[in-house]
Amino acid sequence: MINFLDLKTPSFIKLFDPKDSIPVASPPGKGPGYWAGATSVLYDKEIGKFYLYYRLRRPRLVENGKEIGRGYECFIAESTDGIDFKTLWKVDKSSFGGISLEKASLIKTLDGTYRLYISYVDPEDNRWRIDMLEAKRIEDLNPVEKVKIFTPSELQIEGVKDPEVIIIGGLYHMFTSYAPSPEKITPELKVKMHESADIYNTGITKSCTGLAISSDGINFRWIGDILSPSLKGWDAYATRITSILYSPPIFYAFYDGSRDVSENYEEKLGLAISLDLMRFERVTAEGPLIVSPYSSGSLRYLNVTPVDGKLYYYYEISTEDGSHELRVNIVES
Repeated sequence: MINFLDLKTPSFIKLFDPKDSIPVASPPGKGPGYWAGATSVLYDKEIGKFYLYYRLRRPRLVENGKEIGRGYECFIAESTDGIDFKTLWKVDKSSFGGISLEKASLIKTLDGTYRLYISYVDPEDNRWRIDMLEAKRIEDLNPVEKVKIFTPSELQIEGVKDPEVIIIGGLYHMFTSYAPSPEKITPELKVKMHESADIYNTGITKSCTGLAISSDGINFRWIGDILSPSLKGWDAYATRITSILYSPPIFYAFYDGSRDVSENYEEKLGLAISLDLMRFERVTAEGPLIVSPYSSGSLRYLNVTPVDGKLYYYYEISTEDGSHELRVNIVES
């Protein structure tokens, strides 16, 4: 018997209303620049537990020539219900060069090893890069043993960050935000691009999504661009894929979009679809999929996992005072 799908009656994934969200982690202060988020969720079916990575961030603040603000601490917490989490692992940014931490991707390999792919600013060149930690227990993830995955110099770009890793048929697929290099780089422009240690907040280039593939999750082959900002519109500056949800035959890609550099820290949620993870079509060409009802409207760094017929949506959202809080919505799938 062959099962056919009726393509003239609409079928779509169940979304959520942020007004019904549940707080998971609070920012370290009130006001713009204080964030909790950049999350990655892993549900371990073997033991029935949720594992949640997130980072805390403060506004930029330099004391004695040292950056003490920005993404300063990251956590992995565990939960049995996906709502109430207990911290298992905590590391500050001094273990990663001391400038800033951002989004990571937490996965479990076929042999039962936990891996954390994490992005941070390399103090050697002030550019975002991605490394990987691995251990049989999450508590044993050790930054001293981190393994290089990507640096911008080897990819001939200006920054690479915010990994999202999925495993399909034994192949590791890594989606990253990357910053293409301008066509002509003068010595003055090179300084301007990286003097703030955040190329994405300069307006000199844009935030695109690239794909890399690996058979072992360590040695990745860079495929290249798969989703770039539109020529004009609400996502003309950034298109950063943060989560992939599969409902055969469609891959749903949630991405962060922004109109211009002024929205660099206040992106909104977009959606694109694909049949092969190589070619994506925007569902949200005309505007964001979901926005926060508060302040800037930012709703970003969404990460979703399906568990027992429900979708657990975790995301960073702007609050009434301008800070960003980590929240979850749970909907029937």
